[in-house]
Amino acid sequence: MATFSVRSPATGDVIGEHPVDGPDEVTAAVAEARRAAAGWAELGWAGRRARLLDWKRSLARRMDEVADAVVAETGKPVHDARAEVLLTLVHLDWAARNARRVLRVRRVSSGLLSSHQSALLGYRPLGVVGVIGPWNYPVFTPMGSIGYALAAGNAVVFKPSELTAGTGALLASTFDEAVPDCAGLLRTVTGPGSTGEALAGSGVDKVAFTGSPGTARKVAEVCARSLTPLLAECGGKDAVLVGEDADLDEAAEAIAWGAMANAGQTCAGVERVYAVASVHERLCELIAARAESLAAGQDYGPMTLPTQLGVVERHMKEALSAGARTVAGGPEAVAAPFVEPVVLVDVPEDSPAMTEETFGPVVVVNRVRDLDEAVERANAGAYALGASVFTGSRAAGRAVAQRLDAGAVAVGSVLGFAAVPALPFGGTGESGYGRVHGAEGLRAFAVARSVTVKRFAPYADLTSFATAPDKAARAVELGRRLHARF
Repeated sequence: MATFSVRSPATGDVIGEHPVDGPDEVTAAVAEARRAAAGWAELGWAGRRARLLDWKRSLARRMDEVADAVVAETGKPVHDARAEVLLTLVHLDWAARNARRVLRVRRVSSGLLSSHQSALLGYRPLGVVGVIGPWNYPVFTPMGSIGYALAAGNAVVFKPSELTAGTGALLASTFDEAVPDCAGLLRTVTGPGSTGEALAGSGVDKVAFTGSPGTARKVAEVCARSLTPLLAECGGKDAVLVGEDADLDEAAEAIAWGAMANAGQTCAGVERVYAVASVHERLCELIAARAESLAAGQDYGPMTLPTQLGVVERHMKEALSAGARTVAGGPEAVAAPFVEPVVLVDVPEDSPAMTEETFGPVVVVNRVRDLDEAVERANAGAYALGASVFTGSRAAGRAVAQRLDAGAVAVGSVLGFAAVPALPFGGTGESGYGRVHGAEGLRAFAVARSVTVKRFAPYADLTSFATAPDKAARAVELGRRLHARF
């Protein structure tokens, strides 16, 4: 079988060899997962919860091992990798403990017309979910689908990024070791984009994809052939809005972290800042000072995807040629495999640095007249994933948050929603569709099932030819009058 190499983004050294799984291997993995799914469903809520919590505890004990794999394949600092694993544990714990509450069968109102019926709503597992994961957060991001899909009663076939194949394989092996009686329930297949294409067309019951909008469209085309539902998380161009009464020191620290952490390779990271004119200059000074105190290779790692260096450099150069200026860093900040922090100001709104995902340690800080204009500009972009608001009062911040199109908004922080497992995460537009995390994330991997149970014979059964026409007519007229009046 053909293999491919995974290389350290920091050194270029080969750190792993993995098989290139083709259609036959993917089909076999899906078949094995489907067999395992039947037993998983039979375990019931309590059985699945117990086993998922066993896996969570095992991952917690093996945090250093998992974090080391992440560090080796992404280059991020070990403390960032450990934090990523911790977030994964938080979400896996929530999914395991809340799946029954969210998805169990419950009574719902039957309404007056169907008062003779009991109405029940429940959810059944889809079956097998295919997860195609990214390289920037190779544990946390795919586990937002894997953990919730398993908790909902499904099996999973996971295709990690070819840049982080070792981390993906490790996740599956930790599950098998922690839950030995459910072998095959979580399978990993490895390879390039063709492996992901094979998974999307393999007959899985849903695909959960994280990656670029362009790749998402290709996956959607494959899924459309078999009407396989797709959940797509496709990145963002997240904005931070800063009011004139905001705590600028707090805002600057949050912006610097949101823009530079993980070398800016965060789908909901900070890429645009809109600051009210009266505080713009001071905010730029504070962000620049914080950015200049950071060092690539120490405070954050290299660019994991080498081709992203060209994107970062192009965005900077086009912005500068269009009249922007830098207050920290510049084109010389790009020195493969690292990019030093860059802060741009006065960037035209139609520049690629404002309209395309940069995915590097670069942040644009533009001035606006007021928060109304800030909201307008933030909503004008094609992406609508996350956003942040800094104002002098929480009430004002919440009011601004309600006006933003973003799927998740943090007031007084950046990415505050990521650590709250009860909150759904996802966007619209170029950011994709569907939600992971929270109750919506559990329902994303289940199918609603409606059941009615006849309790007694109604006055006039409108679903029977035996009902006298005059009786049916009186019942319909009574219903009409009630709805006309109330």
